[in-house]
Amino acid sequence: MAATRRMRAFKRWMKCQGIECSDALHLAIAKGSAESLSVSVEALCDLRLGDVVGRIPKQSCLTVKTTGAHQLIEESQLGGNLGLSIAVMYEKSIGPQSPWFQYLQLLPPFEPIPMLWSFPEIDSFLPGTELHKTVKEDKSLFYEDWKECIEPLLGSALLELNPNFFSIQEYFAARSLISSRSFEIDKYHGFGMVPLADLFNHKTAAEDVHFTAISSHSESENDSDIDNSDIDNEIDGDDEPMAQDSYSEKDGFSRGDMGSSRTSGDDPTFLEMIMIKDVKAGAEVFNTYGSLGNAALLHRYGFTEPDNPFDIVNIDLELVLQWSSSLFSCRHSRRRLSLWRKLDYSGCFSENTEYFEISFDGEPEVDLLVLLYIMLLPEEEYHELDLALSAVGNLNKSPSLCFAGKGNILFVKGSMSNNLLLTKDVCEALLSLADSREALYGLSSLDDDIKSLYGCCRATEFKLYHSLMLRISERKILEKLRCYAAAAAAAAGARIPTTGKGAYSRRKAKRT
Repeated sequence: MAATRRMRAFKRWMKCQGIECSDALHLAIAKGSAESLSVSVEALCDLRLGDVVGRIPKQSCLTVKTTGAHQLIEESQLGGNLGLSIAVMYEKSIGPQSPWFQYLQLLPPFEPIPMLWSFPEIDSFLPGTELHKTVKEDKSLFYEDWKECIEPLLGSALLELNPNFFSIQEYFAARSLISSRSFEIDKYHGFGMVPLADLFNHKTAAEDVHFTAISSHSESENDSDIDNSDIDNEIDGDDEPMAQDSYSEKDGFSRGDMGSSRTSGDDPTFLEMIMIKDVKAGAEVFNTYGSLGNAALLHRYGFTEPDNPFDIVNIDLELVLQWSSSLFSCRHSRRRLSLWRKLDYSGCFSENTEYFEISFDGEPEVDLLVLLYIMLLPEEEYHELDLALSAVGNLNKSPSLCFAGKGNILFVKGSMSNNLLLTKDVCEALLSLADSREALYGLSSLDDDIKSLYGCCRATEFKLYHSLMLRISERKILEKLRCYAAAAAAAAGARIPTTGKGAYSRRKAKRT
């Protein structure tokens, strides 16, 4: 079987490269794997906390420093994921001549992340989700990167590059592998492809094994954790000395054997896989890619998880301003927004978008609640707050304490109580925002999406399946937001409807 032959070749390659994989681990090939292998790591015997189950020399990792194209990358001054993409494409282009040939043969040609979907597929599967706009922007930016930085390299005198392996399609494929499989190694190597380590699958909040760097220059100090949860960061190349290549002739080892295989002070720097909890024989051994919600998992790695506790939904500031403008004058909204900012409140920022996060439990950020409260203040109380802020501002350039209205609401940055802000009007505003955010998903309801998911085949319709998982997880949070608002309103002695468009219908204020 081709998959089995490739796995055997990969294991022989690991031995030659000095990559040590514990005999207690089984690299399992999923049934049905052919052209694109699906590999998981299983425990052959009970694994214990602290067991070292993998050791990887940095020189065996594919990075901008170890690739045969390193001179071209350096002279082109291309760092970060651009440089690593060139390294991956170049090593794939030279086939069996590449030192990483057997490793690259084990990898899929690409990972099915949304960046590789067509624009019609993105518009069909992702409307309303946190990824819709982001993925379309990614595709446009990556095409510009290829056009400006990759295509000109085909005329380079340093290396004769095969155009077939440096096309826009191959560049996107390389970026998908880097997005889903690269790890940050150190400041010198930056991010790179790390054989063996990238075979461990992800499980949210259930990490079994930890990826750690150890330096031969200090056996007990300066150990550092490896972070593979932020693969979009750019690589910084400092002048740290490169470790020299060295490897063991051992075919394998059992738990506890690793520490005795090398004692020389000239040993290179290694990456280690260390168990951080006990795992029973027969169970899969999981790594974690970080505390990521389904939007981030699908964006970077091409999959989602049910009931992901790190899921969130964003409500853009623009959507809040649209809600305010439907009730009040534009001047009213601008003045209230300005006052909110003077109180040192703000949303989250991504690129040119300001937004507010709704947590997995449906709870909005306090900054959003303060903004809604200020938007809904009667004019007299707004002026009272504005005057109080001006008085405090004369004494302190960073005002943090003011009060508003007969209820003496205190605006103390960092210590606001949600209960004080959750008036009937604010709760109705939350319901209206939930409806507006929900409308972005189109005409289908949450129940429609759930029915579609039940009728979807994950193996053959993975794009539809994971996009539905994302839509459903986000829409369930909006349902929780509605329940949160209704419960808060009930606590305040009011009853408001939790379903239906336009639950909030206050008359628009006259322009002043």
